[in-house]
Amino acid sequence: MQKVEIKLSLAENVKTFVNIVNRYDFDMDLRAGRHVVDAKSILGIFSLDLSKPISLEIDDESNHHADEIQNLLNDIKPFLA
Repeated sequence: MQKVEIKLSLAENVKTFVNIVNRYDFDMDLRAGRHVVDAKSILGIFSLDLSKPISLEIDDESNHHADEIQNLLNDIKPFLA
């Protein structure tokens, strides 16, 4: 499991973020405190407190190539906290 902190302060950012992560086949979750939602779910993300950075947890244990995860991290660079 790989974790990075992200910030999604605007509704437009959430839409862009979800469009990006949906291009990747591996599972990703967002964690804010004890709440965990699917990172590919717009409604799930809006149920979180977006005023603070949240943790993106990337499932890297199912033989996905490290370069795919690196591509994801490059794609979401504007959202990294």
